[in-house]
Amino acid sequence: MRSFLFYVLGVLSSIDVFASPQTLFWGHVYEVSEPLHKQAVWAAEQIKLRTKGRYDIQVFPVSMLGKEAALNESLRLGSVDIIYTGTSFVAQLFPPFALTDLPYIYASYEHWQRFNESDLFDELAKGYADITQGNQILANNYYGARHVTSHAAVLGLADSKNLKIRVPNAAIFKMFPVAIGANPTPIAFSEVYMALQQGVVDAQENPLPTIKAKKLYEVQPHISLTGHMLGSNLSIISQRRWAMLSAEDKDIFSTVLRQAATRVSDETRTIELELVAWFEAQGIQVHQIDTHAFRQATLALHKPYLPIVGRENYQRLLQLNREDK
Repeated sequence: MRSFLFYVLGVLSSIDVFASPQTLFWGHVYEVSEPLHKQAVWAAEQIKLRTKGRYDIQVFPVSMLGKEAALNESLRLGSVDIIYTGTSFVAQLFPPFALTDLPYIYASYEHWQRFNESDLFDELAKGYADITQGNQILANNYYGARHVTSHAAVLGLADSKNLKIRVPNAAIFKMFPVAIGANPTPIAFSEVYMALQQGVVDAQENPLPTIKAKKLYEVQPHISLTGHMLGSNLSIISQRRWAMLSAEDKDIFSTVLRQAATRVSDETRTIELELVAWFEAQGIQVHQIDTHAFRQATLALHKPYLPIVGRENYQRLLQLNREDK
């Protein structure tokens, strides 16, 4: 009996059951049904398991810990430990990261994957870490490609000329419509459905899951798969928390968050591909188009951004696309 008790105590001590776990806060702005949240919960469970219970990560979705700007500030202050944030927020602190938001900087999803696994990505992450005194970008999560919905089919440059396209009110989103001869029209997101319904604008652009969730297909019978922007969300841990981790635990956190990002990206990509058939089943015409002319017209407008993002960085990212080699 005594030997059995010693055995049980040995097993329990090996998983640190008597140690008080450190509680970490992970905040983001996404719904609980989205891949980003589901995989954050998975990552929290994996880290707890792989560290033998030393860390209890609490995940707070739907802006429970603040909207995205507030989350970035909380990360700086160390009051939140891990966040998801878009590359545009990182670029506000480290401008070269704006490179990743340029329309058609990626020729394909595979191009985005190669960047994600490149030395260039690691160098940009290090630049951000340096300027934030140690915040660590541990992974990159695919958020989806933006496509055009419209009243009439948009198959090429001739169809997009003078088209009024709703865009968010930011310069980076206006570049694509300008490049293809359309008129970018900023309208609040909450007003997009009515603006399309009433013909205030002819078209809009968003990822397929957003087009479905916001029911924009009800008032736009055509979807053109332009894929002009590929969105990303970065998994970042605060410098305060990172400095507290042992080398072993840093390796565990890094590995798990990269694995979670791969799961997010795979699921998001699968959802995108499945939605094409879903929209077609609703009677929507989904157009697979040759985007070469769109891309070349848009790349020509990147020049003013090169001093900001770095000419060498820009060329290196383009060269990661096999078609450009």
